[in-house]
Amino acid sequence: MAGPTLVIASKNPGKIREFTALFSGLALELKSLLDFPELPEVVEDGLTFLDNARKKAQAVLTATGLAALADDSGLEVVALGGRPGVFSARYAADRTHPRPPTDRDNYLKLLEEMAAIPWERRQARFVCVIVLALPHGREIVAQGVCEGYIALEPRGQGGFGYDPVFWLPQYRCTMAEVELATKNRISHRAAALVQLRATLEEALAQQPELFSDLSRDVAQPG
Repeated sequence: MAGPTLVIASKNPGKIREFTALFSGLALELKSLLDFPELPEVVEDGLTFLDNARKKAQAVLTATGLAALADDSGLEVVALGGRPGVFSARYAADRTHPRPPTDRDNYLKLLEEMAAIPWERRQARFVCVIVLALPHGREIVAQGVCEGYIALEPRGQGGFGYDPVFWLPQYRCTMAEVELATKNRISHRAAALVQLRATLEEALAQQPELFSDLSRDVAQPG
């Protein structure tokens, strides 16, 4: 009999790889939105990372009947008053050109805005809020932060998003230059999952019924 299933509410291959690696060893069958191509996009119009993560997780839970995990992550730059924040993924969006911005579009816009800001004022942090929505109403929330600086120019081929311009002082390189195993240990997403994993392991061990397929439960009489 198949074990509990968890849907990662993302189509981003990089993010799916990170979550899969970080959940290694748990008694879970992992799926992602790539396994549910018929599901519509969830509009991320919340005012906070928590708003967006909760909306995505609940929407996927409702559509699939399966436990769903969603995160909303972004970059907060001190000198820019916390921007791009919840708009990180669409920071370089241009109403006159409806094409969704690429990661490169976003970080090049950021570097342009930061061009005159000296190194000592380029502090930034990645923030991740994760919401795990379970079929019977329980919700688990975790948050993680990774502190760093905005680099003067992009470096590295790994990662995604703003990784090429996020400088890690302790490693003297950008997030895009560290090994995946290192990123999975120090990233904002990893920090949030450290909080989440202990609760998740306990739930799987003691209350695996929390992960039961809601659509099957609804179909049962009584």
